[in-house]
Amino acid sequence: MEKIKTILRWVLGILSVIGALVYISTSIPTFIVWLLLAGLLIPPSERLIMGSFPIKLPTIAKVVAGIALFLIAVIIAPKSQTAEQVQKAEPKSQEQVNVVATSSPTPTTQSDLYTVSSVIDGDTIQVVIDNKKEAIRLIGIDSPETVDPRKPVQCFGKEASAKAKSLLSGKSVRLESDPTQGERDKYQRLLRYVFLEDGTNFNKLMISEGYAHEYTYNIPYKYQSEFKQAQKDAEENKRGLWADNACPTTTPQPSPANTGTSGGSSGSNSGFTCAGKTTCGQMSSCAEAQFYLNSCGVSRLDGDKDGVPCESLCN
Repeated sequence: MEKIKTILRWVLGILSVIGALVYISTSIPTFIVWLLLAGLLIPPSERLIMGSFPIKLPTIAKVVAGIALFLIAVIIAPKSQTAEQVQKAEPKSQEQVNVVATSSPTPTTQSDLYTVSSVIDGDTIQVVIDNKKEAIRLIGIDSPETVDPRKPVQCFGKEASAKAKSLLSGKSVRLESDPTQGERDKYQRLLRYVFLEDGTNFNKLMISEGYAHEYTYNIPYKYQSEFKQAQKDAEENKRGLWADNACPTTTPQPSPANTGTSGGSSGSNSGFTCAGKTTCGQMSSCAEAQFYLNSCGVSRLDGDKDGVPCESLCN
């Protein structure tokens, strides 16, 4: 009978050692508890441990101690995933691996958010960063002008500003930089994409709803293809400034001195008319670009808002 007890103690002791080794890298407390249990079960180590006590413990006390250590080891052991849980987790991991550049809504965490202190217009806001107000110029968009003292309020400018204020004033937003566009513009405004708390890309939203044009300043940016598609959709669906008669064009009248003469009208507008051109590549000269900026409300020609359109033509 004594021999059977000894064999049983050795078997349980070895199993306890194996249990300790299993948790050596994942849970030090569990490792220690299993090791102590092994020490009580294996006869040589048990005699060594008990020899350090000044009094001899009764067998029942050893049994109780062994059971207690076993229960503690089971309770504090880290829970491992079941095969079903691992299988369910795998598709999510694969989706994360396949993530590409997109502005699809992604909820933000509180630590990512900054408070909007004011909305300047449809493409410029102020936010509070480290207790300091910073001007933010939105990347990839250009809204009609409303606040530049050098220019009249442009068509759909008031609507664009009102839309931006309704979505951003006093709200918290996430900011994203773009290494291709630099940190700041020449007016020292931070260049950023702005995301609402639900993850919506505000820059893209303004374009897709017709409150701003897509605007590329020299170098393509991260979300350029999305923004261009958003403008195309807005134009096709006649949203915002693309709606019929939202921005009526004007045709300058010839001056009295030239009435009835051949060769077209002349004067301060040099015979230009608002014929639907919207990009610098469509302009034949700096004078035409200046006309479209000031008379037709095509603010995208002056993306940096310095009053000079199409720097490639006017510099």
